[in-house]
Amino acid sequence: MPNCEPGPPAACLPAKTFRSYLPHCHRTYSCVHCQAHLARHDELISKSFQGSHGRAYLFNSVVNVGCGPAEQRLLLTGLHSVADIFCESCKTTLGWKYEQAFETSQKYKEGKFIIE
Repeated sequence: MPNCEPGPPAACLPAKTFRSYLPHCHRTYSCVHCQAHLARHDELISKSFQGSHGRAYLFNSVVNVGCGPAEQRLLLTGLHSVADIFCESCKTTLGWKYEQAFETSQKYKEGKFIIE
């Protein structure tokens, strides 16, 4: 006899993640753990950033990345509101997204992503 117990509502089920693939004609940056594509080379703004684990890259946009909650952090360049970012495929922490910069000279970072 089939089980007729109601299951969990659809809203409670985890969403299925679909991975974006960047075209092979572009140089890409990928997750070091699962090789999911993260960004195209032409989205790279700077390699001159410092992350918590060493050198970090600033990107205009990324794919296959999830965001945590925003929080204020005092970084080398002043106070910023940032959200940690992670690989959607393997959940590895990658860096952060600049949500808000409080100093005028740092406003260009808003909406940009750091990958370490």
